[in-house]
Amino acid sequence: MKHSKTASSLFLIVLNSFLASSLASDAAGNLSAAEPTPREAAAGTKVSPLMLKELTGLPGKEAEMLIVEYAPGAASDKHRHNAYTFVYVLEGHIVMQVQGGKKTTLGPGETFYESPDDIHSVSRNASDSRPARFLVFFVKDKHAPETVPVK
Repeated sequence: MKHSKTASSLFLIVLNSFLASSLASDAAGNLSAAEPTPREAAAGTKVSPLMLKELTGLPGKEAEMLIVEYAPGAASDKHRHNAYTFVYVLEGHIVMQVQGGKKTTLGPGETFYESPDDIHSVSRNASDSRPARFLVFFVKDKHAPETVPVK
C-alpha cells in the first residue's frame, strides 16, 4: 500500500530510533553486522545488506536493513517475506503490488508496507532506462530467510 508524506516522516522517525539504539547496542557489543557484500538476487537486482540486529525487547525477533537496486527494467519474481516489511524509495520509481491489492508506483520518499501474510506479486523498476534504489527494513523471526519464492 502507498503511504502519504506523513507516513514517510513516521517511517524515518522509527528508522532513526532504530539506528540510534543499534549504535548504542554496537557500543555495548550487541550488534550483529550483516555481511558487507551484495547477495545473490534475480538478474538485474543487487541486494546489499546494511544491518542485522536482534530485537532484545521482542524475543525471537530480529530487524534487518538492506538496499535493493533494480537495473532498468529489472523485476523480482513472485515471493513473500514472512516478515513485517517496510520499503522506502531512495532513487527512481518502482512498481509494487501485493496479491489482492492495488498496483502502485512509488518515487523517492514514498513508502510501501507488506505484512507477513502478503504475497508480493509485483516488484519491479518502473523505468526501462533508469535504475531504482530502495531501502528495506524487515522485522522477522530470528534466522528466518528474508525472501521466500512463491509459485
